[in-house]
Amino acid sequence: MKTGSLPLPHFLLALATVAIWGTNFVVIRVGLDHLPPLLFATLRFSLVLLPAVFFIKKPPIPWSKLASYGVLIGAGQFGLLFIAMRGHITPGLASLIVQTQVVFTIGMAMALTGERVKTYQWFALALAAAGVGIIMTHVGGDGTTPLGVLLILGSALSWAGGNIVARSAGQVNMLAYVVWSSMFAVPPLFALSLITEGWPAMVAGVQNADAATWAAVLWQSVGNSLFGYSVWGWLLARHPAATISPLALLVPVFGMGASAFFLHEPLQPWKLGAAALVLGGLALNLAWPSVRARFVPAA
Repeated sequence: MKTGSLPLPHFLLALATVAIWGTNFVVIRVGLDHLPPLLFATLRFSLVLLPAVFFIKKPPIPWSKLASYGVLIGAGQFGLLFIAMRGHITPGLASLIVQTQVVFTIGMAMALTGERVKTYQWFALALAAAGVGIIMTHVGGDGTTPLGVLLILGSALSWAGGNIVARSAGQVNMLAYVVWSSMFAVPPLFALSLITEGWPAMVAGVQNADAATWAAVLWQSVGNSLFGYSVWGWLLARHPAATISPLALLVPVFGMGASAFFLHEPLQPWKLGAAALVLGGLALNLAWPSVRARFVPAA
């Protein structure tokens, strides 16, 4: 049996992956109940690195690219994300706003190549920006602050930078890339945790961590990274990116849904409207070239 152009087992694997990535925002919130944000991120990448680095061969790319990716994704994307989610933004909104990494990635790629922004991309950007604007006009009502939104946008920008670095390496084993780049994520995260959070808070966080906290760390490292990236890479190796990539739009759907179900985050009309605009902009940017090729005759 097939779902669209995907065999059903492959579709279910993709759905499981985006479900893990989406519900991950609720899991982060659980882990932050006891662990300081940067220490949490340090533990996450430590368990991605060890023991996998002893079993997975280093990808054939320069150390400089691994280092750049590790710092951008580790200290940048997840460091800022974890800080924001400790009292500055709700998990549901975090899962939505961080998807603006798609817009930042396109902007960076165009800046590097000199390619001009197309009309549909401007429209897609306007939709996504309008969604973020709606969120900014409602901060403070449900635990989301302007600082939280800015931190998540910074996280998305760092994620986009990591995407550009990864793309410059060409076709590589993404799981190996994530594992080996974690070697460069752990030291800056640990140093920043020590400087900003302090040794006493780090020790207290580990001592107070309960089973749910350690389960959250494992979910981050094993589920979100090792399982998620290996499955996604496996699917992309067997199906066109245009078939697999749109499923990533379900990540904030799972994120907002899980936050509402498990953490009772309210889904007010303005929040659903903002989500529709952001996801609509991302979907337009992703789908328009294929739609145009199918329905608009070539000149």
